[in-house]
Amino acid sequence: MKTVDLVIPCYNEERILAESVEKLRAWAAANLPYRWRVVVADNASTDGTLAVAQRLAERHPDDVACLHLDRKGRGRALKKAWLDSPADAMCYMDVDLSTDLAMVVPLLAGVLDEGCDVAYGSRVSRGSDIERSWKREINSRGYIAFIKLLFWTKFADAQCGFKAMAHDAAQQILPHVEDGEWFFDTELLIIAEKGGYRLKEVPVRWVEDPDSRVKFPQDIIKMARQLIKLRFRSLPKRPA
Repeated sequence: MKTVDLVIPCYNEERILAESVEKLRAWAAANLPYRWRVVVADNASTDGTLAVAQRLAERHPDDVACLHLDRKGRGRALKKAWLDSPADAMCYMDVDLSTDLAMVVPLLAGVLDEGCDVAYGSRVSRGSDIERSWKREINSRGYIAFIKLLFWTKFADAQCGFKAMAHDAAQQILPHVEDGEWFFDTELLIIAEKGGYRLKEVPVRWVEDPDSRVKFPQDIIKMARQLIKLRFRSLPKRPA
């Protein structure tokens, strides 16, 4: 049976972590045709998040694992969790589970059953059903337009916190992803598409988290600068 790691990166999420993990476990047990485990990737939380994650791993040793990093950064936590994973595929979702879990099925099917290297959730593709503020909608569409202007990419949504990778693709791509924070998702997709890897877009049902840690416009400006820097990097190609 194929294996999957369901990774939840978190920073200072002690309030909702246990509920989210239990919800994900129950859903996975009822819906996934793969052998799975939940991996909580704590990146330098300063509250009780790590203790909650450790208790969950002790309570459910067969299907919950805890990973701790001493340095903050969602991308840093994902890179560590995915590179260390022995699973056939890895996916991640935000701790608030803002994306409908039903979308995990086509996301994982893309990399496990359809031969894709990377699958990504898209909030702007046909078939998506989203609830978010007009400010975030404008920022998101402007950001993806800037990416297309610089790189002529085809993917429709860079920053949706909902992605999956095949094991071999992760081992090949992730060592080239340098950002350890919010730009991680964008950098990953650009390197994958420009390198000749096969991507799958998955429409999602998604509800905006009012407690989002993304800061506007500071983070958008920072990521725009990182895009320009990436534009002048030599990007790797998929091995023949």
